[in-house]
Amino acid sequence: MSPASHVHRRNLLKGAAVVAGGVALGLPRPALAQDAPPVHDRAAWGARPPKSAAEVLDRAPDHVVVHHTASPNTADYSLEHAFALSRSIQSHHMDTNGWADTGQQLTISRGGFLMEGRNRSLRAIGAGDHVVGAHVANENSHLVGIENEGLYMTEGPTDALWARLVETCAWLCGTYGLDPRVRIVGHRDYNNTACPGDRLYAMLPQLRDEVAGRLGLAPARRMPEPRVPSGLPGPRFRFDHGPVLGRGERRP
Repeated sequence: MSPASHVHRRNLLKGAAVVAGGVALGLPRPALAQDAPPVHDRAAWGARPPKSAAEVLDRAPDHVVVHHTASPNTADYSLEHAFALSRSIQSHHMDTNGWADTGQQLTISRGGFLMEGRNRSLRAIGAGDHVVGAHVANENSHLVGIENEGLYMTEGPTDALWARLVETCAWLCGTYGLDPRVRIVGHRDYNNTACPGDRLYAMLPQLRDEVAGRLGLAPARRMPEPRVPSGLPGPRFRFDHGPVLGRGERRP
């Protein structure tokens, strides 16, 4: 995707969010309801207590954002590794970034394990509410984010991660009444970053179609394939997937 196309896409998404009012987006929630996938809460992976409770908004997010963690593509697919990943991300966000807690709402390991990220996220999702995180600069008040373990600039995710990502997106879209054909996006659709990586970003049309299929919806109209490589800034260090907080946003 060229920088000009990137800006155009970002503006379209912002306009759509305004028109939709950030809520149900025309899809009936009961008809789309999906059982929650197996998810490990913060107690399971040994989260540190947050410095403060996360802010919960009494409304649904309007997009599901796919990220990569910009960490090594490990071949350790164990549950123990997944839990260690969540602890490492939390430590980076709290100790290096100076935040109160983990920034993203959900994390999926390369072994396909789904974990709660920011405190109060699972409870908020269950209630149809939104926990404000820190994963897309200037847009955190209306976006729910999924961190996918790995670096996907030149290779795709594992089958286990992909299957869990499809299941997780179907759960979120069903819970929030979001149309996956237009409401599943990548971090680069909002900010100047290569996240979630050229390969994973190129797979988003397939992700939208698979999630739509699980919800009983017709496939999305095909858009032109994104340009690879994107020319957008890649990660500079481990866990760097691009801008996560804007100037006007409160440090979480």
